[in-house]
Amino acid sequence: MNDLFKSIAGMGGMTDQVIATDFLISAKSGVRNAAFALTEAVTPELRSALREQLMATVSTHESISKYMMEKGYYHPYNLEEQTKIDLAVAQTSQDLVR
Repeated sequence: MNDLFKSIAGMGGMTDQVIATDFLISAKSGVRNAAFALTEAVTPELRSALREQLMATVSTHESISKYMMEKGYYHPYNLEEQTKIDLAVAQTSQDLVR
């Protein structure tokens, strides 16, 4: 998204946060889906492949989480701070629709 559009939309640097958050949610879904598939696998070869996939998705989730924490987008250990960020994102979303 170009800077002019971000400025007009009132989003500023919010787009990086939105993209990272969406990626984190997708990674969480990937972890859950891989774990579920692993419990349903019947052959050792398939279980091995799914176990590797699960570890890769957990690693991806960890990388995204660290990135978001470093950027100040995500505060998993500080509910008050995370609530402030979530409210600001919600407010920006509402402002875009008005």
